[in-house]
Amino acid sequence: MSTKLHDYDYHLPEELIGQTPREPRDHAKLLLVNRDTKTIEDKYFYDILDYLQKGDVLVRNSTKVIPARLYGQKETGGILEVLLVKRKDLDTWECLLKPAKKLKLGQKIYIGPNSELVAELLEIQEDGNRILKFSYEGSFEENLDRLGTMPLPPYIVEKLEDQEMYQTVYAKRGESVAAPTAGLHFTEELLQKIQEKGIEIVDIYLEVGLGTFRPVQTEDVLDHKMHEELFEIPEEAAQKINQAKAEGRRIISVGTTTTRALESSVDENGILLAQKKNTGIFIYPGYQFQIVDALITNFHLPKSTLLMLVSAFSEREFILEIYQHAVEEKYHFFSFGDAMFIY
Repeated sequence: MSTKLHDYDYHLPEELIGQTPREPRDHAKLLLVNRDTKTIEDKYFYDILDYLQKGDVLVRNSTKVIPARLYGQKETGGILEVLLVKRKDLDTWECLLKPAKKLKLGQKIYIGPNSELVAELLEIQEDGNRILKFSYEGSFEENLDRLGTMPLPPYIVEKLEDQEMYQTVYAKRGESVAAPTAGLHFTEELLQKIQEKGIEIVDIYLEVGLGTFRPVQTEDVLDHKMHEELFEIPEEAAQKINQAKAEGRRIISVGTTTTRALESSVDENGILLAQKKNTGIFIYPGYQFQIVDALITNFHLPKSTLLMLVSAFSEREFILEIYQHAVEEKYHFFSFGDAMFIY
């Protein structure tokens, strides 16, 4: 087991960073990875139906991404970008500002053609994030839907024509500022076929934060401090997963966010607890998975905690070989990239 950051690095040609989603969604490439036989196969995502078995439980993060990026003006006319990070209370948000130093305490940002949203700077945090209090007419959510845009990651430079492409087809509720991207490959039709085959679909929630893109900056990965995210595992979801585990059926996790939520909520007897709380779980090689038996995931950034989680699910050397294969076969990487199914 390596805890050295440079052991989780790989070379990725820039042109392989997915800039737009595959169309249709389930026509993304799929790399099948058998952990036992150490074999891989190149498929398409819709082929996953052939590798799911009756009785499997597919667990997905049904959080909703909000249009968290806003643009506004100071009274002096300077333009500022506001990125909502986390809601503190009804009208107060932790935010990232660009350029951050242009706004002083007590100053306001006017957002929208008629200043439908007005944000006042209340506090500057130690980490550089700002606390803004919003005032508005009507509903904050309606104003946000009208004025905000999807908070695409910094490595996606092309404009997104349809905002819904950065939303899973099954998103229900929540205030995520990044998508649970492994779920972007599912279509309504594919989900219908999965259910018809006798696979149970279970919804949990984890509000994905910007920390998911934060690079690890310590050479010893154990010195890295994980960001915290709010998750919820409903009672019904916990019951279905526990029953499946007791009966020896597979729990298939859609994405690293689902995996982190599930593995954060297990008691000492291996029972999944229904609860709502924050998790800062850091999964890296050597971790023993207690709930998740198979993983659907995208291809992650070099030196990232997500790559470490995937390496924990198999073996670091094998995962890096797989990534090299994906580069050679011109798979797309990151949020709008292609997928792997590790089983």
